[in-house]
Amino acid sequence: MSTAYLWVKAIHIIGVVTWFAAMFYLPRLFVYHTTTEDEVGKARFRTMEDKLYRIIMRPSMLIAVIFGLWLLLLGWDAFAGSVWLWLKLAGVVVLLGYHHYCGRLVRAFAADENPHSERFYRIFNEVPALLLILIVVLVVVKPF
Repeated sequence: MSTAYLWVKAIHIIGVVTWFAAMFYLPRLFVYHTTTEDEVGKARFRTMEDKLYRIIMRPSMLIAVIFGLWLLLLGWDAFAGSVWLWLKLAGVVVLLGYHHYCGRLVRAFAADENPHSERFYRIFNEVPALLLILIVVLVVVKPF
């Protein structure tokens, strides 16, 4: 493996870790925001949600996707026929959908139009953990 490939892989992993950190934390903020009743608290959560999404989550997603695509291009001949890779990419597509739905929720909270209950956000918060487990197992174990 070339040094360039290893750098691309390292940056991809850093992007994935920070993206997941944000995806674990943002729905937790939604849980707390949903139960907050005072305007000062709601304003604080709106600021935290917006900054987490715009300053950490979105750039991390872009880094993870761009460097992941770069890795895919560099290793296309070796990976193209691997079922695990296609399943991983399907998981990434679901993550991208989750990411963008989180953005919709940030905008809904900013407009004081929370569409869901605290229970919904507690369950919603588990989705990225399940996808992380699936994707890591596919990448490391390569069961297919």
